[in-house]
Amino acid sequence: MIHLKTYRNHCLLALLFLSALVTIKAQQDPQYTQYMYNTQVVNPAYAGNREVLSFGLLGRTQWVSLKGSPETGTFTVNSPIGLYDNMGLGLSIVYDRIGPAMESNIVVDYSYSLNLSYNTKLAFGVKAGLDMLDVDYSKLNIYDPNDAYFQTNVDNELKPQIGAGLYLNTDKFYAGLSVPNFLNSRHYDESALENTDTNDIAIERLHYFFITGYVFDLNENLKFKPATLVKYVSGSPLQWDLSANFLINEKFTLGASYRWSASLSALAGFQITPNFFAGVAYDYQSTDIEQYSDGSYEVFLRFDIFKKSDRILTPRFF
Repeated sequence: MIHLKTYRNHCLLALLFLSALVTIKAQQDPQYTQYMYNTQVVNPAYAGNREVLSFGLLGRTQWVSLKGSPETGTFTVNSPIGLYDNMGLGLSIVYDRIGPAMESNIVVDYSYSLNLSYNTKLAFGVKAGLDMLDVDYSKLNIYDPNDAYFQTNVDNELKPQIGAGLYLNTDKFYAGLSVPNFLNSRHYDESALENTDTNDIAIERLHYFFITGYVFDLNENLKFKPATLVKYVSGSPLQWDLSANFLINEKFTLGASYRWSASLSALAGFQITPNFFAGVAYDYQSTDIEQYSDGSYEVFLRFDIFKKSDRILTPRFF
C-alpha cells in the first residue's frame, strides 16, 4: 500500500512535469530573485551603464529536492565603448532547464545613450542572437508510450532572438522597459508533423519587463533601495516582484523581496573588494509546493575592471 505522503509526492511530480510542458508551450522566461543585479539579461539598454568592464555570473536552483525542478545559469559581460563612452556592448548567455526541456541562448547586447542632463541618462538598446531548445520526452513518465505527440524529441532547434529596451537613470533612480524577444518563434519537427495534427511543439511568446528603483541616503553609512520588477507574458499570470535592500558602510547588502502570490525571499551581499561583489538569495515558497521542496537558492557574482583613470568613490547600488 502506498503511503499518503508518497502518493502526494507522485502527484506533485506529475503536476511539475505538466507545468514543464506548459512552460514549453508558453516559453516563460527564467525568473530571478536578484533581478536588480541581472538587468542586462532582460534589458539590452543596460549594457555599458556601469561605465566599467563588468562580468556577471548567476546560478539559480529552484524548488530544491524536487526532481526535474528548474535550474538556471546566466553569464553576462558588458563595457562602455565609443569616444565618449556613450555606447555599450555586451554578451549575454542564459541556460535554463526544467523537467524534460532545456533552453539556452546567446545574444549580443548593444546600447546607445543620450545625456538628458548632468546626471540623467537615457539609453536605447537592442539584442540579437540565437535561442536553442531541446526537449527529451523520454524523461517523462508517459501514460501512453505510443502517444504520437511524444514520439519525436525536439533536438537543437535553433531560432533567432531579437529584442530591445529603454533604460533611464540618474545617480539615484532607474527605470527600464524591455522586450527581450520580439519573435513569436514556433519550434517543430517535420517528422512530428506527419504523426500529429498539430504543427507546434513550442511557441515563444512576447515577454514585457518593467523595472524601477530608487536609492535613499538615510545617513552617511546607510542607503535604502526599494525596487520592483513587473513581467507580463500572454497566457501566464502577471509576475510582480517587490524588494527592499539596505547598503551598510558601502560593503554589506541586506534585503528582502516578495513575489506576488509565489514566494518570500531573503537577500544578502558583500562588496569583497572594490572590484568584486558576491550575493546570495533564498526563496521560501508561499504556495503548497513548499511542503515538498527545500526552497530555492540563488548565487550572484560580479567582477568589474576599472580603467586607470577611474576613481572608485562609492560602489554602484544598481
